[in-house]
Amino acid sequence: MQMDDALARIVARAEELRAGLNEAQGGEAYVRAARELAELEPVVARIEALRAAERAVMEAEAMRADPEMRDLADAELAELHARIPGLTHEIRLALLPKDEADARSAILEIRPAAGGDEAGLFAAELFGAYRKYADARGWRFEVLEYDATELGSIKGAMAEIHGHGVFARLKYESGVHRVQRVPETESQGRIHTSTVTVAVLPEAEEVDVAIDEADLRIDVYRASGAGGQHVNKTESAVRITHVPSGIVVAMQEERSQHKNRAKAMKILRARLYEQNRASLAANRAADRKSQVGTGDRSERIRTYNFPQGRVSEHRINLTLYKIEAVMAGEFDPIIEALIAADQAEKLAAQGA
Repeated sequence: MQMDDALARIVARAEELRAGLNEAQGGEAYVRAARELAELEPVVARIEALRAAERAVMEAEAMRADPEMRDLADAELAELHARIPGLTHEIRLALLPKDEADARSAILEIRPAAGGDEAGLFAAELFGAYRKYADARGWRFEVLEYDATELGSIKGAMAEIHGHGVFARLKYESGVHRVQRVPETESQGRIHTSTVTVAVLPEAEEVDVAIDEADLRIDVYRASGAGGQHVNKTESAVRITHVPSGIVVAMQEERSQHKNRAKAMKILRARLYEQNRASLAANRAADRKSQVGTGDRSERIRTYNFPQGRVSEHRINLTLYKIEAVMAGEFDPIIEALIAADQAEKLAAQGA
């Protein structure tokens, strides 16, 4: 009965939103209502399919009273009884508490950690793998920063990945990624272990985070590094410090100071938004640490062992012997397993 009441409320809410959108004149309220309705409609479709199946069961049960129709009714009942548990499970998953940031685009940040040049080389390869993954899913991958060295390694890289539901899939990638392999410069064939940190932040909109200009300290300076002709000629690089939080963002990728400032503000807004989300999540779940998707950058979440061709996802004890495919951007087998584990844990917590 409790689930029936919840389903009835969802259907009623969807009807209320549809009526409101028909009368709305646009604006922020319209955008929010349209977004909520878009999230509810797939759930409503499953609810309607479940109710249709339940009505069909009642009709088939009535048909069994006719001896000539009994065999046909029994066959239909068998099919319906096999389908209904799946529909019910899909609805239970759809009713799980949602991360309101799941539908958003995301900012990906990769930095080498332990391991020197080898860590920087792997960071560059991993950044490229995520670019391929984004391309395969039809997402737009816009590089915000790419600090390369002459060796082909990177000191760090950031990208904005545009698309619906990017954060929902990539949020599981936050953490420490470990690589084990023989570096090209290793003459004795010894395996080295290096680490790279990955952070995935949901893209923040201006309405999410109110930033007071008085709280910002903005410094401009000449870009440096192995860049193009503009390097060291104009003060195009920008460093923004958000004084209350202490967050500092520097950007020098663009030749235009204005463009660098815009990119830096986008990153600052995302970091402040994530800081607020993390604070709220900690307050809500101080007594419960999720096994999957915590995003704690101190965790070693995954190991890429090249000599064995193995990728090990430590949070769910998953091992795949397809490292070349993963480095070519095929992250879905890992991400799908992480999503399933996350959903199973949440269902278990609800006593489902």
